[in-house]
Amino acid sequence: MTGAEAVLRTAAAAGVEVCFANPGTTEMALVIALDHVPSIRAVLGLFEGVCSGAADGYARMARRPALTLLHLGPGFANAIANLHNARRAHSPVVNLVGDQATWHRDADAPLTSDIASLARPVSRWVRETRAASQIAQDAADAIAAALEPPGGVATLVLPSDCQEGEVAGPAKPTALRAARPVPTERVEAAAAALRGRSNGAIHLGGAALTERGQRAAARVRAATGCRLFSECFPARFERGGDLPDVARLPYFPERVASFLEGLDIIVLAGAPEPVAFFGYRGMPSRLSPPGSRVLTLAAAEDDVEGALEALADAVGALAAPTASPTSRAEPPRASGALTPDSVASVLASLQPDGAIVVDESATTGLGYFPAAARAPRHSFLTLTGGSIGMGPACATGAAIACRDRVVINFQGDGGAMYTPQALWTQAREQLRVVTLICSNRAYRILQIESARAGVPAPGPQAASLTELSRPPLDWVHLARGMGVPATRAGSLESLEDALRRAIAEQGPHVVEAVLSDAGR
Repeated sequence: MTGAEAVLRTAAAAGVEVCFANPGTTEMALVIALDHVPSIRAVLGLFEGVCSGAADGYARMARRPALTLLHLGPGFANAIANLHNARRAHSPVVNLVGDQATWHRDADAPLTSDIASLARPVSRWVRETRAASQIAQDAADAIAAALEPPGGVATLVLPSDCQEGEVAGPAKPTALRAARPVPTERVEAAAAALRGRSNGAIHLGGAALTERGQRAAARVRAATGCRLFSECFPARFERGGDLPDVARLPYFPERVASFLEGLDIIVLAGAPEPVAFFGYRGMPSRLSPPGSRVLTLAAAEDDVEGALEALADAVGALAAPTASPTSRAEPPRASGALTPDSVASVLASLQPDGAIVVDESATTGLGYFPAAARAPRHSFLTLTGGSIGMGPACATGAAIACRDRVVINFQGDGGAMYTPQALWTQAREQLRVVTLICSNRAYRILQIESARAGVPAPGPQAASLTELSRPPLDWVHLARGMGVPATRAGSLESLEDALRRAIAEQGPHVVEAVLSDAGR
């Protein structure tokens, strides 16, 4: 068999089931090989950033690797922004990047570039295959590297002649290392710090935000009175129903400082110490209260869930307390203008049981998180690395991972314009994705940051770089041009009607919610 087929058969044997692809000439052997390995589903993305974002969303929900198939250095470069988010999410993603034939590289053809150097900043593992004989083992090692706890991005560069060469066959899956057990002394130190205190907290991230992790943390809270809060941008946060109520770290550093005020112990469980998203003059980079102690119970690569359960036992916690699920009566008919809070409230009231909510709503969606605390059980995925354009692509991958669940992409209009091509893939694959576009026709976060910098009324050139109203984006026509049905809502009544219809459909739908202050 060819090296390309050996790569794909190796991946299939390791449990890989999907490849998000935007291939070119140097990947033709892999394209042909996909027909010989039908257990790996090929999904076409019209932009490499869609492929990488979809692989991220798939990996977050499936908890197993997705492949991307990318064309040389420029194709990989187009994927980097969403690979940055995948890196921060610890998503197991394996990039297969075609390269010039080994014997052709010295010719320095126009598309030749240093792919490995592009890959290193967003990959935990990078390798360039040197010969067809090693290609299958390289693929097995890449998958193992992506899966090694806590998960991450692995990039394998495959020269076209290595893909085309004849090889003996696939490689066996590489043995995986389990998450590291947390030492008893670390558990005991955290228990001693929290025991008998009302001014302690546990900062939850990564695997701590699974159902198992949260229930263990809630036992610790019940026994010690400590606070629980999640990182600001979690990769996947199980919420709603009878799950514990866990607060979320704010975004702006002064709000974080207020949120954490009074704490003298912060225990880290799968999350790093809170830091400011940007450096602001007069604000510290690290946001733990002055004089507080920060203890690491479990790092991301550790057995975070097991550590929280051990901590609960160490503090003498009883069985896991459960929140009382709120019975969901028919919400009163919404009425009035569309504001950020009212849009968030309507979404939280209508989202179905088991929904996957991919949130890139930015400033518009600030009210959604508290509104959805007692919504039916759902998974909440956020912009882990801050690189916008994640939402439409991530929702696409999540929908392929979980065909039986409704995916709601709660999306700002500015961010959506980075990866609108994802809508075409949603239409082609008939994915059950509802995209709720919050159309304020502005980069509102930049307007807020301008005011925070002391310039509430910027001049005409500065202002022109933050508004999207000349001309206004028309999401109904943009979506329909990609093959996705779309509706525009200008009131809460019309938004509620549109969302109900969209959620009931079996394929994708875009709902554009035009906010009352759009363009201002």
